[in-house]
Amino acid sequence: MLPTVPAPAARTTLAQQQPVLDAAGIEKAYRRGVWPARRSLQVLRGVDLSLAPGEVVGLVGENGSGKSTLMKILVGALHADAGTVSYTGHLGYCPQEPVVYERLTCDEHFELFGRAYGMTSEAERRARRAIYESLGFERYAAARADRLSGGTLSKLNLGLALLADPEVLMLDEPYAGFDFDTYLKFWDLVAERRTAGRSVLIISHFVTDEERFDRIVQIRDGKAVPR
Repeated sequence: MLPTVPAPAARTTLAQQQPVLDAAGIEKAYRRGVWPARRSLQVLRGVDLSLAPGEVVGLVGENGSGKSTLMKILVGALHADAGTVSYTGHLGYCPQEPVVYERLTCDEHFELFGRAYGMTSEAERRARRAIYESLGFERYAAARADRLSGGTLSKLNLGLALLADPEVLMLDEPYAGFDFDTYLKFWDLVAERRTAGRSVLIISHFVTDEERFDRIVQIRDGKAVPR
């Protein structure tokens, strides 16, 4: 009698995995004008969005559709009028406009953020070296932020979000100002994070390399819909 061979286990799809980020029913309105002509502009109307481990998701939409508003709510920088956000692990956030200290060098930024993340000095230095090498701006390590070009400032902005190796990396127009070589290096980094089981959410006005994403979500009429 031949031995029984167990059937191979079914591969867990991204959709079946426990999400590392889960947003449900997110609503946000802004008040415009002055009394008595003041009015409320509803931007988000019950957005649902989740990310699975190792998933790369693109978030697209027209200007003013609420993409950046949603991102700020997800990272806790903005309060939602309604809805819930839950996540596991750490979040890394790369805002569209870099938040840096003009008089600090790139090295000093990494040291400061490393302490804020609770990293050991050795872990911070090791991560910093890897980021410099991956994005190719080590020669600016001792340069002050106010003396960096727009492209190098974008690299620093991204590097600070990557520093603590977050489980969820959230990027708002991260490659604005990148040259083509840096753009390719950026996608190499994203691919490495996917392989390591890290999730990435990328806001973009338009998507040219759709094959690099696991899926693309569009903000339309205040809702998140598959594209």
